[in-house]
Amino acid sequence: MVMHWIEGVLTSPVIYLAVLVLALLDAFLPIVPSETVVIAAAVFAVSGIPSLPLIIVLAAVGAFIGDHIGYALGRQMRRRRRLARLADKAGPHLHRRGGALIIAGRFVPGGRTAIVTAGGVTGYPLARFSLFTAIAATVWATYSGLIGYLGGAVFESDPALGLALGAGLALTITGLGELARRLWDRHRARAAAEAGAPALAGAGARGE
Repeated sequence: MVMHWIEGVLTSPVIYLAVLVLALLDAFLPIVPSETVVIAAAVFAVSGIPSLPLIIVLAAVGAFIGDHIGYALGRQMRRRRRLARLADKAGPHLHRRGGALIIAGRFVPGGRTAIVTAGGVTGYPLARFSLFTAIAATVWATYSGLIGYLGGAVFESDPALGLALGAGLALTITGLGELARRLWDRHRARAAAEAGAPALAGAGARGE
């Protein structure tokens, strides 16, 4: 009975509006399950309803608009003195690696909200922000849609298993991405520590 209700919602015209709105809200409300809804809708798109291309386009458009709202909120928050000081420290790093961070942040839990807000707070150029946000939104929407469609195609006769497969794949990929990020951060911290040690030793020797 529950699956019939879910199927009714996901195959009705209202799903298009839901995908657009949820993808938008997810930019500043990380608890909104926009990716889950896109994947679920894509599972049922195997039957032709809803339309997979339209789901992907609406998800990308909603994400793009939502990111710009988050960016605008960040610009407003910059007026706070404490955040202005933080922006001065984080600004150079974001300006140097902003494109990669905007795209990667899309696939890290909570990363999207942090990055788009930081973009506004630090005054990251709007034109560059829009470019990389468009890329990130398109990649994310396509990825989510194709994962859901794959789950629906594999278990076309059992949508529940299709949903489980799509969600499982998304969680696995997100987990691997987060693991890779942590390992990379650890590697960079170790490299920085090793690079700093000889410098300190040299300074000590000169002091003697």
